[in-house]
Amino acid sequence: MTLLPRTLYGRLVVILVTGMLAAQVLTSSIWYDVRHSQVLEIPTRLIASRLADIVRVARSDPQHIELFLHNLSTPAFNLELRNAADMQRNTLPLQDQATESLLRSLVDEKTASRTALNLLNLTLLDSQGHKAGVDTLFGSSPAAGQFTLELRLADGRWLHVQATEDQGWTSMAPADVLLDYFMRIYLVRIIVVAIIVLLAVRLAVRPLNQLAQAAQALGQDIRRQPLPIKGPVEVQRAAQAFNLMQQRLLASMAERTRFLAAVSHDLRSPITRLRLRTEMLDDEALKQRFRNDLTDMEGLVSTTLEFVSSGEINEPRQNIDLNALLQSLQADLHDMGATITLNGRASRPVSGYARSLKRCIQNLLENAVRYARDVQVLVDEHPDGLSITVRDSGPGIAAQQLTQVLEPFYRLESSRNSRSGGYGLGLSIAHTVAVAHGGTLTLHNRPEGGLDALLTLKNQVPATTGQ
Repeated sequence: MTLLPRTLYGRLVVILVTGMLAAQVLTSSIWYDVRHSQVLEIPTRLIASRLADIVRVARSDPQHIELFLHNLSTPAFNLELRNAADMQRNTLPLQDQATESLLRSLVDEKTASRTALNLLNLTLLDSQGHKAGVDTLFGSSPAAGQFTLELRLADGRWLHVQATEDQGWTSMAPADVLLDYFMRIYLVRIIVVAIIVLLAVRLAVRPLNQLAQAAQALGQDIRRQPLPIKGPVEVQRAAQAFNLMQQRLLASMAERTRFLAAVSHDLRSPITRLRLRTEMLDDEALKQRFRNDLTDMEGLVSTTLEFVSSGEINEPRQNIDLNALLQSLQADLHDMGATITLNGRASRPVSGYARSLKRCIQNLLENAVRYARDVQVLVDEHPDGLSITVRDSGPGIAAQQLTQVLEPFYRLESSRNSRSGGYGLGLSIAHTVAVAHGGTLTLHNRPEGGLDALLTLKNQVPATTGQ
């Protein structure tokens, strides 16, 4: 079991969105560093102002600098003079290095000179004096900066400073900071990028969807128009291979039809010779048995050729008057003693292959007449086509055989007498023709008895309106 979607579209979306979220996590870390520096900016400026005052006093009145520092020193701003700088300096994080640079530039700006200043340690504290967390960065509680630094005075000595300075105020309310974070960093960006990703992936997989639809349509109409060669190079190659496969299938079907037609033609000659020799027999009973066998052979050859040619439609697609077609078949079967009742009419022509469609419906009617002399034909239109139901009152078909009877040479009769049940190709031919029209043929037993053969056709010709 995999967590990835089954479709290529879904998988590409997951991959791109996952990459986008990973980028957002990286952006969040950058935002954390920037926000860390923003929170410390005010304490840094206040500390820089105090340090600049010390540098100016040490430069202008070096004799009293120690007294000045003693009076200025507090627990929150502890000052200690040392003869040398701290030799055990730790490498500052990148975010603290930016604060150190800001501190130096502010002191240099206020004193109008370059001052040696080293930031030894910097910690962001919350209102309880503990190391601040993410909630402090969002402004949920007051923040303070704890600085440990050293500053060289004019006389060469170093001033060691430990100072804690509150943030004092913020330019944005906590709710505004939180809203700004989620709106700019996450919500807006994710929505925009997600929309772009969905559109980009849909455009990328559209040619593949068209290829899949064409492959499905090929099973219904192998003579469909070839795929257009367009899109990315990979899709163009797939379309070319698909079109080549279609050409090879057509060539194979044509070769098969020619082969069976040749075999059928060649078989007729020996069958004819056998008929002549049969008529020379003296035994009338034996002669009749030979006649029956030869008739079966001729019928099987003709029906097999008909089945093969049902998949090889060599006629143009045209608009068919279904009402006239049904009335013609009704009259033909009436002459044979069957009663066909037509219910419903088609309000518009049907796009299809005239001879093949007639063969399909004729096979359905003949199959129904074989088991019931009275047959009903129901025509029902729907938005994307129409359905033709051939209904008989015969014994029906066992449920497990409803799909099997559509297969070639499958017969319900247990006997081998083809005159009682045909050769098992009538429904198979009808099914093949239905598929060639982009339709379906299904069989259903009726609760009150009998069988419904439902032929569904699509792609009706649009109705025209008069002026």
